[in-house]
Amino acid sequence: MIFVSLGSNLKGAYDSPAHVLEAALARFPGYGLRVRACSSFYRTPAVAPYPQPDFVNAVAEVASDLLARGVLAQLHAIEEAMGRRRAVRWGERLIDLDLLAYGNAVVSPSGGGPEPGEAWKPRPLELPHSGLSARAFVLVPLAEIAPNWRHPVSGESAEEMLEKLPEAARAEIRQLEPKDWKASQGQA
Repeated sequence: MIFVSLGSNLKGAYDSPAHVLEAALARFPGYGLRVRACSSFYRTPAVAPYPQPDFVNAVAEVASDLLARGVLAQLHAIEEAMGRRRAVRWGERLIDLDLLAYGNAVVSPSGGGPEPGEAWKPRPLELPHSGLSARAFVLVPLAEIAPNWRHPVSGESAEEMLEKLPEAARAEIRQLEPKDWKASQGQA
């Protein structure tokens, strides 16, 4: 199983951040990524060292003939094709596609990315994604589509990891209905 997290807190040329996620998912097949399942869309507070609009987040299970680095490269290509411009780490973004897990692969990075607020530079591949087990905006949608998926290092299921998070963190994640998409926050 390959899991990808999707996020947006800007609308750019789209009607809303939720529509940005829809547009990204529609591009996946052209990049060798077949969407097998996708969670609901969720409004989530931004996790950043400075104020910014809320995000719309989701998690998709995809299938691909590509190896993990190839999947990551295709995710970055989709971001670029959609107009994502990387300025600073944890900044506002039109589209953010993260490779969360690739089967049971465990890859430890040899170097780190920038600190919050520093200029963006590519982070080395890390599997499963280092933030996966601590982020409600990832675990809520992941547990929706794959509650029994197990972290290849800790052995915990998505549902178990979610239950370990503070209730306050889980309560901040709100499922969006399609009628709410126009109202979802986002800047031009």
